[in-house]
Amino acid sequence: MALIHDVKVEFAERSARVKSVDVHPTEPWILTSMHSGRLSIWNYESKALINSIEVTELPVRSAKFIAQKEWIISGADDKFIRVFNDKTSEKIIEFEAHTDYIRCVVVHPTLPFVLSASDDHSVRLWDWANGWSCARTFEGHSHYVMQVAFNPKNQSIFASASLDGTVKTWNLNSPEPIATLDAHPKGVNCVNYFMSNDKLCLLSGSDDHTTKVWDYESKSCVATLEGHTNNVTTVNIHPEFPIIITGSEDETIRIWNTVSYKIEKTLNQGLGRVWAIEFVKGSSQVVIGYDEGHFIGKIISSSDHLEE
Repeated sequence: MALIHDVKVEFAERSARVKSVDVHPTEPWILTSMHSGRLSIWNYESKALINSIEVTELPVRSAKFIAQKEWIISGADDKFIRVFNDKTSEKIIEFEAHTDYIRCVVVHPTLPFVLSASDDHSVRLWDWANGWSCARTFEGHSHYVMQVAFNPKNQSIFASASLDGTVKTWNLNSPEPIATLDAHPKGVNCVNYFMSNDKLCLLSGSDDHTTKVWDYESKSCVATLEGHTNNVTTVNIHPEFPIIITGSEDETIRIWNTVSYKIEKTLNQGLGRVWAIEFVKGSSQVVIGYDEGHFIGKIISSSDHLEE
Protein backbone atom coordinates (compact mmCIF):
# COMPACT_ATOMS: atom_id res chain seq x y z
CA MET A 1 0.00 0.00 0.00
CA ALA A 2 1.61 3.26 -1.13
CA LEU A 3 1.72 6.44 0.93
CA ILE A 4 0.61 9.68 -0.69
CA HIS A 5 2.00 12.91 0.76
CA ASP A 6 -0.01 16.10 1.03
CA VAL A 7 0.39 19.52 2.66
CA LYS A 8 -2.01 20.83 5.28
CA VAL A 9 -1.81 24.62 5.66
CA GLU A 10 -1.20 25.71 9.26
CA PHE A 11 -0.61 29.44 8.80
CA ALA A 12 -0.60 31.89 5.89
CA GLU A 13 0.50 35.52 5.87
CA ARG A 14 -0.09 37.88 2.98
CA SER A 15 2.72 40.31 2.21
CA ALA A 16 4.83 41.74 -0.57
CA ARG A 17 6.39 39.19 -2.91
CA VAL A 18 8.57 36.73 -0.98
CA LYS A 19 11.77 35.94 -2.89
CA SER A 20 13.45 33.65 -0.35
CA VAL A 21 12.76 31.86 2.92
CA ASP A 22 15.10 30.40 5.52
CA VAL A 23 14.55 28.47 8.76
CA HIS A 24 16.67 29.04 11.86
CA PRO A 25 18.36 25.80 13.02
CA THR A 26 17.60 26.26 16.75
CA GLU A 27 15.05 29.07 17.17
CA PRO A 28 11.43 28.72 15.90
CA TRP A 29 12.07 31.44 13.34
CA ILE A 30 11.42 31.89 9.64
CA LEU A 31 13.27 34.55 7.65
CA THR A 32 11.67 36.00 4.53
CA SER A 33 13.28 38.38 2.05
CA MET A 34 11.00 40.42 -0.13
CA HIS A 35 10.81 42.12 -3.49
CA SER A 36 9.92 45.30 -1.58
CA GLY A 37 13.39 45.42 0.00
CA ARG A 38 12.37 44.22 3.45
CA LEU A 39 13.39 41.31 5.66
CA SER A 40 10.97 39.77 8.15
CA ILE A 41 11.43 37.22 10.94
CA TRP A 42 8.37 35.21 11.98
CA ASN A 43 7.96 32.88 14.94
CA TYR A 44 6.36 29.78 13.40
CA GLU A 45 5.14 28.54 16.78
CA SER A 46 3.35 31.73 17.89
CA LYS A 47 2.65 32.80 14.25
CA ALA A 48 3.84 36.30 15.22
CA LEU A 49 6.09 38.78 13.42
CA ILE A 50 9.08 39.33 15.71
CA ASN A 51 11.35 41.54 13.60
CA SER A 52 11.28 43.53 10.37
CA ILE A 53 14.23 45.25 8.69
CA GLU A 54 14.05 47.78 5.87
CA VAL A 55 17.13 46.86 3.84
CA THR A 56 16.88 48.80 0.59
CA GLU A 57 14.33 50.16 -1.88
CA LEU A 58 15.22 47.41 -4.35
CA PRO A 59 14.39 43.68 -4.21
CA VAL A 60 16.21 41.49 -1.68
CA ARG A 61 16.32 38.19 -3.55
CA SER A 62 18.07 36.09 -0.91
CA ALA A 63 18.67 36.10 2.85
CA LYS A 64 19.98 33.51 5.30
CA PHE A 65 20.55 33.09 9.00
CA ILE A 66 24.17 32.80 10.18
CA ALA A 67 23.05 31.23 13.43
CA GLN A 68 26.42 30.83 15.16
CA LYS A 69 26.97 34.61 14.92
CA GLU A 70 23.33 35.68 15.51
CA TRP A 71 23.43 37.33 12.10
CA ILE A 72 21.28 37.62 9.00
CA ILE A 73 22.95 38.04 5.60
CA SER A 74 21.11 39.43 2.58
CA GLY A 75 21.86 40.04 -1.08
CA ALA A 76 19.94 42.60 -3.14
CA ASP A 77 19.46 44.13 -6.56
CA ASP A 78 21.59 47.12 -5.53
CA LYS A 79 24.57 44.67 -5.66
CA PHE A 80 25.19 44.95 -1.91
CA ILE A 81 25.56 42.28 0.73
CA ARG A 82 24.35 43.40 4.15
CA VAL A 83 24.69 41.69 7.50
CA PHE A 84 22.40 42.41 10.47
CA ASN A 85 22.09 41.23 14.05
CA ASP A 86 19.05 38.94 14.05
CA LYS A 87 17.76 40.26 17.41
CA THR A 88 18.61 43.99 17.45
CA SER A 89 18.55 44.64 13.65
CA GLU A 90 21.90 46.43 14.03
CA LYS A 91 23.74 46.55 10.71
CA ILE A 92 27.06 44.74 11.12
CA ILE A 93 28.47 45.49 7.67
CA GLU A 94 27.45 46.34 4.11
CA PHE A 95 29.58 46.20 0.99
CA GLU A 96 29.18 46.13 -2.78
CA ALA A 97 29.72 42.47 -3.60
CA HIS A 98 28.95 42.23 -7.34
CA THR A 99 28.50 44.37 -10.42
CA ASP A 100 24.89 43.24 -11.00
CA TYR A 101 21.90 41.84 -9.08
CA ILE A 102 22.66 39.29 -6.34
CA ARG A 103 20.39 36.26 -6.83
CA CYS A 104 21.48 33.99 -3.99
CA VAL A 105 23.53 33.86 -0.81
CA VAL A 106 24.42 30.56 0.89
CA VAL A 107 26.21 30.04 4.21
CA HIS A 108 28.83 27.30 4.57
CA PRO A 109 27.70 24.69 7.14
CA THR A 110 30.87 24.88 9.27
CA LEU A 111 33.41 27.40 7.94
CA PRO A 112 33.19 31.24 8.11
CA PHE A 113 32.27 31.45 4.42
CA VAL A 114 29.37 32.74 2.35
CA LEU A 115 28.82 32.19 -1.37
CA SER A 116 26.98 34.79 -3.44
CA ALA A 117 25.66 34.29 -6.99
CA SER A 118 24.95 37.15 -9.36
CA ASP A 119 23.66 38.35 -12.70
CA ASP A 120 27.29 39.37 -13.40
CA HIS A 121 27.79 35.66 -14.27
CA SER A 122 30.00 35.00 -11.24
CA VAL A 123 29.95 33.31 -7.85
CA ARG A 124 32.05 34.84 -5.07
CA LEU A 125 33.35 33.42 -1.80
CA TRP A 126 33.35 35.76 1.22
CA ASP A 127 35.36 35.13 4.40
CA TRP A 128 33.84 36.85 7.42
CA ALA A 129 36.73 35.79 9.65
CA ASN A 130 39.00 37.96 7.49
CA GLY A 131 36.98 41.15 7.30
CA TRP A 132 34.54 39.85 4.69
CA SER A 133 37.31 39.70 2.12
CA CYS A 134 36.60 38.05 -1.22
CA ALA A 135 38.56 34.81 -1.00
CA ARG A 136 37.80 33.63 -4.54
CA THR A 137 35.73 34.43 -7.64
CA PHE A 138 34.27 31.58 -9.70
CA GLU A 139 33.75 32.48 -13.35
CA GLY A 140 32.66 30.29 -16.24
CA HIS A 141 28.92 30.77 -16.67
CA SER A 142 27.81 32.82 -19.67
CA HIS A 143 24.53 34.09 -18.17
CA TYR A 144 23.01 34.97 -14.79
CA VAL A 145 23.91 32.61 -11.93
CA MET A 146 20.61 31.97 -10.19
CA GLN A 147 21.46 29.68 -7.29
CA VAL A 148 24.26 27.79 -5.54
CA ALA A 149 24.16 24.82 -3.14
CA PHE A 150 26.79 23.04 -1.04
CA ASN A 151 27.44 19.32 -1.45
CA PRO A 152 26.31 17.65 1.82
CA LYS A 153 28.89 14.85 1.50
CA ASN A 154 31.85 17.10 0.71
CA GLN A 155 31.35 20.67 1.88
CA SER A 156 34.32 21.93 -0.15
CA ILE A 157 32.20 21.30 -3.25
CA PHE A 158 29.23 23.34 -4.47
CA ALA A 159 26.96 23.45 -7.51
CA SER A 160 25.72 26.48 -9.43
CA ALA A 161 22.67 26.90 -11.68
CA SER A 162 22.62 29.42 -14.52
CA LEU A 163 20.33 30.78 -17.20
CA ASP A 164 22.97 29.57 -19.68
CA GLY A 165 21.27 26.15 -19.29
CA THR A 166 24.09 24.54 -17.34
CA VAL A 167 24.82 23.31 -13.84
CA LYS A 168 28.48 23.53 -12.82
CA THR A 169 30.25 21.99 -9.85
CA TRP A 170 33.20 23.69 -8.16
CA ASN A 171 35.76 23.21 -5.41
CA LEU A 172 36.17 26.15 -3.01
CA ASN A 173 39.94 25.90 -3.50
CA SER A 174 39.93 26.39 -7.28
CA PRO A 175 38.48 29.04 -9.62
CA GLU A 176 37.95 26.44 -12.36
CA PRO A 177 34.79 24.29 -12.49
CA ILE A 178 35.11 20.57 -11.77
CA ALA A 179 32.36 19.60 -14.21
CA THR A 180 29.63 21.13 -16.37
CA LEU A 181 26.23 19.56 -17.01
CA ASP A 182 24.42 20.70 -20.14
CA ALA A 183 21.34 20.34 -18.01
CA HIS A 184 18.44 21.96 -19.88
CA PRO A 185 17.64 23.58 -23.25
CA LYS A 186 16.52 26.70 -21.33
CA GLY A 187 17.77 28.51 -18.26
CA VAL A 188 18.32 26.69 -14.96
CA ASN A 189 16.82 28.56 -11.99
CA CYS A 190 17.58 26.27 -9.08
CA VAL A 191 19.85 23.44 -7.96
CA ASN A 192 19.99 21.15 -4.94
CA TYR A 193 21.66 17.96 -3.71
CA PHE A 194 20.03 14.89 -2.21
CA MET A 195 20.76 11.27 -1.37
CA SER A 196 18.89 8.49 -3.21
CA ASN A 197 19.61 4.86 -2.25
CA ASP A 198 23.01 5.91 -0.88
CA LYS A 199 23.78 7.69 -4.14
CA LEU A 200 24.42 11.42 -4.30
CA CYS A 201 22.14 13.16 -6.79
CA LEU A 202 21.60 16.68 -8.09
CA LEU A 203 18.28 18.35 -8.85
CA SER A 204 17.92 21.11 -11.43
CA GLY A 205 14.78 23.14 -12.14
CA SER A 206 14.40 25.03 -15.38
CA ASP A 207 12.54 27.48 -17.60
CA ASP A 208 11.76 24.44 -19.78
CA HIS A 209 9.13 23.63 -17.07
CA THR A 210 10.95 20.46 -15.94
CA THR A 211 13.05 19.30 -13.01
CA LYS A 212 15.83 16.82 -13.70
CA VAL A 213 17.49 14.33 -11.37
CA TRP A 214 21.20 13.72 -12.02
CA ASP A 215 23.49 10.95 -10.77
CA TYR A 216 26.35 12.98 -9.29
CA GLU A 217 29.13 10.51 -10.11
CA SER A 218 28.14 9.54 -13.66
CA LYS A 219 26.66 12.97 -14.49
CA SER A 220 23.78 11.15 -16.20
CA CYS A 221 20.12 12.18 -16.05
CA VAL A 222 18.23 9.65 -13.91
CA ALA A 223 14.74 11.14 -14.29
CA THR A 224 12.86 14.10 -15.72
CA LEU A 225 9.95 15.40 -13.63
CA GLU A 226 7.33 16.75 -16.00
CA GLY A 227 4.06 18.41 -15.04
CA HIS A 228 4.59 22.10 -14.37
CA THR A 229 3.22 24.43 -17.03
CA ASN A 230 5.63 27.31 -16.41
CA ASN A 231 9.18 27.95 -15.19
CA VAL A 232 10.37 25.83 -12.25
CA THR A 233 11.72 28.30 -9.70
CA THR A 234 12.63 26.21 -6.65
CA VAL A 235 13.39 22.56 -5.77
CA ASN A 236 13.93 20.98 -2.38
CA ILE A 237 14.13 17.56 -0.69
CA HIS A 238 12.28 16.84 2.53
CA PRO A 239 14.78 15.72 5.22
CA GLU A 240 12.34 13.22 6.77
CA PHE A 241 10.04 12.04 3.97
CA PRO A 242 10.96 10.48 0.59
CA ILE A 243 9.66 13.43 -1.40
CA ILE A 244 10.85 16.22 -3.67
CA ILE A 245 8.84 19.45 -3.68
CA THR A 246 9.05 21.77 -6.67
CA GLY A 247 7.61 25.26 -7.09
CA SER A 248 6.79 27.12 -10.27
CA GLU A 249 5.57 30.28 -11.88
CA ASP A 250 2.46 28.23 -12.76
CA GLU A 251 1.48 29.03 -9.12
CA THR A 252 1.62 25.39 -7.97
CA ILE A 253 3.83 23.27 -5.80
CA ARG A 254 4.17 19.64 -6.79
CA ILE A 255 5.16 16.69 -4.62
CA TRP A 256 7.19 13.89 -6.23
CA ASN A 257 8.23 10.48 -4.90
CA THR A 258 12.03 10.10 -4.64
CA VAL A 259 11.88 6.39 -5.48
CA SER A 260 9.50 6.28 -8.43
CA TYR A 261 9.91 9.99 -9.35
CA LYS A 262 6.16 10.02 -9.99
CA ILE A 263 4.01 12.99 -9.03
CA GLU A 264 1.99 12.50 -5.85
CA LYS A 265 0.19 15.81 -5.44
CA THR A 266 -0.34 19.21 -7.05
CA LEU A 267 -1.30 22.11 -4.78
CA ASN A 268 -2.34 25.69 -5.54
CA GLN A 269 -2.73 27.92 -2.49
CA GLY A 270 -3.94 30.96 -4.45
CA LEU A 271 -0.93 33.08 -3.48
CA GLY A 272 0.55 33.50 -6.95
CA ARG A 273 3.89 32.33 -8.28
CA VAL A 274 6.11 30.17 -6.05
CA TRP A 275 9.66 31.38 -5.32
CA ALA A 276 11.07 29.48 -2.34
CA ILE A 277 10.64 26.25 -0.35
CA GLU A 278 12.35 25.34 2.93
CA PHE A 279 11.77 22.68 5.59
CA VAL A 280 11.86 22.81 9.36
CA LYS A 281 14.41 20.12 10.18
CA GLY A 282 13.25 17.44 12.59
CA SER A 283 9.59 18.12 11.84
CA SER A 284 7.05 17.69 9.07
CA GLN A 285 6.69 21.43 8.48
CA VAL A 286 7.37 23.20 5.21
CA VAL A 287 7.62 26.95 4.51
CA ILE A 288 6.81 28.29 1.04
CA GLY A 289 7.24 31.82 -0.33
CA TYR A 290 4.90 33.23 -2.98
CA ASP A 291 4.10 36.41 -4.89
CA GLU A 292 1.51 37.31 -2.26
CA GLY A 293 3.10 36.08 0.97
CA HIS A 294 4.17 32.85 2.62
CA PHE A 295 2.60 29.89 4.34
CA ILE A 296 3.61 27.22 6.79
CA GLY A 297 2.26 23.76 6.09
CA LYS A 298 2.55 20.29 7.54
CA ILE A 299 3.44 17.29 5.40
CA ILE A 300 0.92 14.54 6.00
CA SER A 301 0.91 10.97 4.71
CA SER A 302 -2.12 8.89 3.87
CA SER A 303 -2.66 5.50 2.26
CA ASP A 304 -3.49 5.70 -1.41
CA HIS A 305 -6.84 3.95 -0.99
CA LEU A 306 -7.96 6.85 1.23
CA GLU A 307 -7.36 9.40 -1.48
CA GLU A 308 -10.38 10.85 -3.17
